[in-house]
Amino acid sequence: MSARLRASWFHVPERIPRQLREMPIPPRLLGLPRHFPATGLRALESPPWAGLAVAGIAWLAVVANSNPFGGVWWTGQEARCYWQPLLTAPYFQSTWTNPIAYVYSPAFLQAISPLTRLPWESFLAIWTAILLGALRFLTGPKLLAAGVVFAAMELAGGNISLLIAAAIVLGFRWPATWAFVLLTKVSPGIGLVWFAARREWRSLGIALGATTLVVLVSALALPDAWPQWIDVLARNAGRDGTWAALPIALWIRLPIAFAVVVWGARTDRRWTVPVASMIALPALWYGSLSMLLAVIPLRARSAATEGQSGRESEAEVPAGRRRLPEPSILGA
Repeated sequence: MSARLRASWFHVPERIPRQLREMPIPPRLLGLPRHFPATGLRALESPPWAGLAVAGIAWLAVVANSNPFGGVWWTGQEARCYWQPLLTAPYFQSTWTNPIAYVYSPAFLQAISPLTRLPWESFLAIWTAILLGALRFLTGPKLLAAGVVFAAMELAGGNISLLIAAAIVLGFRWPATWAFVLLTKVSPGIGLVWFAARREWRSLGIALGATTLVVLVSALALPDAWPQWIDVLARNAGRDGTWAALPIALWIRLPIAFAVVVWGARTDRRWTVPVASMIALPALWYGSLSMLLAVIPLRARSAATEGQSGRESEAEVPAGRRRLPEPSILGA
C-alpha cells in the first residue's frame, strides 16, 4: 500500500465534506445503542404477556407446594416466620437459626397482622402476590420473566428481600420508605450513608424521622415488645446463617458495604445502594441476591438522566458546530 493510500485510509473523516461532517447524526444510524448500560439486558427481554405467564406459574407453584408445618422441600419457609408469631408473644421463637424464628421489629408484625389472621394457604397466596408485585416494579414488564427465574429461590421461600429492594428504590424519592429497611433487617440501612456522603441532610432526616414515628406509634400498642426486640438483636448479633447463606461474617462485609455506598454517592451511582445494602444483610442468604434486581430501575434512571443531559448539552451547541463522533467510536 502506497504512502498516499495509507494517508487517505487513516484520515477518512477529514475527506468527508465539511457539511456532512458537521451534520448531527442520531447514534442509532451509526449502529450505537441509545443507552449503553441497557444493552446487556435486552437479550433477557420477553413480551409482557410471557412475563405475566411465568409469574402466574411461579405463583401457582409456590402456593401449591406450601405446607404450614414446613419442611426442606416445601415453599413458604420464610413466610411461615411471619404468619406464625402472635402479637401477644412475638418473640416466643426468636433464635436466629430456628426455622420459625421471628426476629423483625414489632412494627412489621403489626403491619401484616391483618394477613396473619388468614389461613395459611390464603396468607401465602396473598404474600406471594405481593412479592411478585415488588418484582414487577423492579424489573418492568419486559424483564419480568427473567426476574422470576433469578428470584425463584426468594419467591419460594417468601423472604422480604424483594420488598427491601423496592423500598430502597423508592427511598430516593420518598426517603420515609427506609423505615421498612431499618425496622426489619436493620443492617441494610447502611444505604442511608448515601444521603450523609452527599450532604442530603433533609432526606436523611426524613428517613430517620419516619422510622422514629413508626416506633413511637407501634410502642403505644406494644410497649413491652420493643425491649424484647432489642434483646433479640443483641442475642443474635454476630451469628452466621445456615447452609443457605454465604459463609462470610457480617463484620467482614460491613466495611465493604460502607465503601461501596460512599464511592457510589461521590460518583453519583445510585445502583450501588442496593448492592451495598445486600452486602450488609445480617446473613447473606442465596435468595437475597435477588436484591440486585434493584439495580435495573436505578441504572435505567441514570441512563435516562444522562440522555437528557446529553440532549440539553447538544441543544446549547450551534447546529453548525456539531461534529461526528471521533473515529475511535466508529471503529469496531
